[in-house]
Amino acid sequence: MNITGEMLIGQSSVRGAEGTLRAINPATNEKIGPDFGAGGSAEVDRACTLAQQAFDSYRETTPQRRAEFLEEIANGILALGPALIERAAQESGLPAARLEGERGRTVGQLRLFATVVRAGQYLHATLDSALPERVPPRPDLRLRKIAIGPVAVFGASNFPLAFSVAGGDTAAALAAGCPVVVKAHSAHPGTSELVARVIQQAVAACQLPEGVFSLIIGNGNAVGQALVSHPAIKAVGFTGSRQGGLALMRAAAQRREPIPVYAEMSSINPMFLLPHALAARASQIGSAFVDSLTMGVGQFCTNPGLVIGLAGEHLAQFQEAASRALQAKAAGTMLTPGIHSAYIAGVERMGAIAGVTTLSQGLAADAPCAAQATLFATDAATFLAAEQLEDEIFGPSSLIVACQNEEEMHTVAEHLAGQLSATLQLDNDDHALARKLLPTLERKAGRILVNSYPTGVEVSYAMVHGGPFPATSDSRSTSVGASAIDRFLRPVCYQDLPADLLPTAVQDGNPLGLTRLVDGNFIKR
Repeated sequence: MNITGEMLIGQSSVRGAEGTLRAINPATNEKIGPDFGAGGSAEVDRACTLAQQAFDSYRETTPQRRAEFLEEIANGILALGPALIERAAQESGLPAARLEGERGRTVGQLRLFATVVRAGQYLHATLDSALPERVPPRPDLRLRKIAIGPVAVFGASNFPLAFSVAGGDTAAALAAGCPVVVKAHSAHPGTSELVARVIQQAVAACQLPEGVFSLIIGNGNAVGQALVSHPAIKAVGFTGSRQGGLALMRAAAQRREPIPVYAEMSSINPMFLLPHALAARASQIGSAFVDSLTMGVGQFCTNPGLVIGLAGEHLAQFQEAASRALQAKAAGTMLTPGIHSAYIAGVERMGAIAGVTTLSQGLAADAPCAAQATLFATDAATFLAAEQLEDEIFGPSSLIVACQNEEEMHTVAEHLAGQLSATLQLDNDDHALARKLLPTLERKAGRILVNSYPTGVEVSYAMVHGGPFPATSDSRSTSVGASAIDRFLRPVCYQDLPADLLPTAVQDGNPLGLTRLVDGNFIKR
């Protein structure tokens, strides 16, 4: 499959006329062909109009047909073979092995949602029988969830496959019955086009309306703002910076019809070293922590950017082990020149703050966009007084905070803003302290881990990849896992609707074979 530099508007290939853009290989800082024609408001309007026209038809496709569509996309991505991995590696600087794993994750997400759609629980089919003899009488009431409408999805820089054109947001929205308009990330337009053509072909193969999917490519923020502001769009999925997420939230709130923005933004993912665990295995934890910190050059949204422990010899042992491990880590290529510049600036700002010590650094960088890992340390009093110490530095950097006692550790936990994850390193004798911390961490984070490391997010039914602001814009949802479909659904109640007008999910006889809530009982009839 050739890369043409075109956008895909429904079943059409369109070359934008609002300037051009090219991908950059961050390992060499060299531009990669071909030129991509940038789109503007006209292309956004055409894509959104097609999505609106496709919506009512697509949302009422059978679960089986929608599941087959998702599986067709998954199979098509695999069929691209090495060409996809090679292009993604060129555009991101990520190694082939990492991208092959990410491709497997992307395919797995699509297949998970195919399973979710076939099972039908996402419809939340609910029936309350009429009670004509009751005073007052109760009408016949039936509920199902329907797709919210066309969804705008923004590709992420750090996952050119799994959080991009066919990533989790797109998979969840398509599974819910929502047409999707994707804005490709400017860092990997070629990868985006390859995957988008697979989706475009799957739409045609499954005989779905062409507006079910479109890909927009554009320069700057204007195209993204136009997409979020278009009246056909009813929800937004975004993974990126806090600045970018807040800008989209403002645009969505200022519309005549405000819409939800599901933005995953920034998180420093605190790791708490409880005293008995630290005494037993400080060196082991320190080494494993550095492996997690430097994985993917620290460019994971779940990167452990903050460590909290009790001051003393055991925390010193942890710091020594972590410093030794870090000093052996080679500098790695970051995703884009812009991300690399922001990382360098963030490390310089952190090192200049009074009361913060630079503990150690990895091997020096000797290539464009290469990042040298850095570990800082401070005390709890400094951390609590300096708000900027909570700012995310996107890359392989972390801050260790030494607390004088358990009460101060709890104070630090209470002080934290919302996070995607919080980790407890603990042993059996730490359970009392963990029990005190847990209520706070439940309020602060979407996922709580024990004796593990936050990098690596399983795609499953129970996973939550979300959290209170500023980790995300809506703590009630997740962007990973089966529950991600709920973001793009809304409930509708049918009161005394004639039988021949009822949607299939709530018809008598249960033609879809769903487990439904009938008069307060979950039954399959």
